[in-house]
Amino acid sequence: MRIVALAGGIGGARFLRGLKEAVAPGDVITVIGNTGDDIHLFGLKVCPDLDTVMYTLGGGIHEEQGWGRADETWSVKEEMKAYGVGPDWFGLGDRDFATHIVRTQMISAGYPLSAVTEALCDRWRPGVRLIPMSDDRVETHVRITDDRGTRAVHFQEYWVRLHAEVAAEAIVPVGADTAKPAPGVLEAIAEADVILLPPSNPVVSVGTILAVPGIRRAVADAAAPVVGLSPIVGGAPVRGMADKVLAAVGVEAAADAVALHYGADLLDGWLVDTADEAAVAAVEGAGIRCRAVPLMMTDVPATAAMARAALELAAEVRA
Repeated sequence: MRIVALAGGIGGARFLRGLKEAVAPGDVITVIGNTGDDIHLFGLKVCPDLDTVMYTLGGGIHEEQGWGRADETWSVKEEMKAYGVGPDWFGLGDRDFATHIVRTQMISAGYPLSAVTEALCDRWRPGVRLIPMSDDRVETHVRITDDRGTRAVHFQEYWVRLHAEVAAEAIVPVGADTAKPAPGVLEAIAEADVILLPPSNPVVSVGTILAVPGIRRAVADAAAPVVGLSPIVGGAPVRGMADKVLAAVGVEAAADAVALHYGADLLDGWLVDTADEAAVAAVEGAGIRCRAVPLMMTDVPATAAMARAALELAAEVRA
């Protein structure tokens, strides 16, 4: 079976770890990774979501944080601070710096991001094919109003430095409208037997991937069933501050509202948590098959059970 997943950072990476446990030997998983979170720091190209998937599936992630490297040290960051060079709100550890240095060197030598990502994965062996959504530069920005007036900030600044404490007025994936899908993205979608939308942020993770021209249409037109898992449980994000960016696009932080945001033209099936069983009727009323199952990724077995439920729903839709 050929499975395609559109994934963001921590939630997507942890779901993929469970998915790997759930699939049969010989099944092939292709991950189309969000690059809207990418940012240039200290002259280096940093790809937080791609790296989180790569480190998590490759066994190098800091488990408690869900991002960054395990057994990290911070000497370079401390030296940069001593020189007065910022930003100091975004932490890059010494081990993590190496990844960004290699990536930036390869891009400077003319390699596209997709080829660079493949080369980095040769070390980590994540057990999936990881493809960035685009080789072109796309950066998610957030419009806010604070004591400095109305302005746009990079999503990383909004999320990491401001902790989403300022209301998001608009989400703008800068460059997405002129970007092209990376090589292999549309082909993987067209050839898939199942397409999954993990419980990643529906606006700035999965939503940014779908904003690249051609990707949403490819998913909607695919012969494969498309099944998503709600990142909202009991009216609140399982992790992070997805409710803040959902509000910016006029979507309620509710399991059924997120399904309707994706739309029946895109989704064939949707899983909500058992706490949101009352939402099933509204989702099915919109023409999307819906089931309530446990959706808390407390450990790998629980996450694998979620993945199996998604694959079972896909089989049910296909039948």
